Amino acid sequence: MKFLTNAGPVLDRVAISTSAVCAIHCLCLPLLLSVLPAMGATFFGQELFHVMLLWLVIPLSVVALGMGCRKHKNWLVGLFGFLGLVLLVMAAAFGHDFLGETGERFTTLAGALFIGVGHFRNYSLCRRAECDE
Repeated sequence: MKFLTNAGPVLDRVAISTSAVCAIHCLCLPLLLSVLPAMGATFFGQELFHVMLLWLVIPLSVVALGMGCRKHKNWLVGLFGFLGLVLLVMAAAFGHDFLGETGERFTTLAGALFIGVGHFRNYSLCRRAECDE
């Protein structure tokens, strides 16, 4: 696991990008569907896309934020990441059924935002501590 000791900043950058993709997808897909209804039949309009994003975001965030919390001892990194992951899983699990379409969208956006903030804070702390990139 030696390769993971210097991977923190890279993982944080990938995770921030993934959170941004998630937020952009959540904001833009309804607009695109109103202009191009056939977009709903593509991979990006399917539930599988959301599931695959979750399968990418959860382990990536757990590893990167876990390493950051252990290294920097900053509880806000873990708190932001944990809240974000809980919100994303809640949106995926309860989705339209309990939250409604708007509730699901806002919960997903809030989750992506919290995870992004956690990773950005982790990345900033690592840069200040001059972690290896």
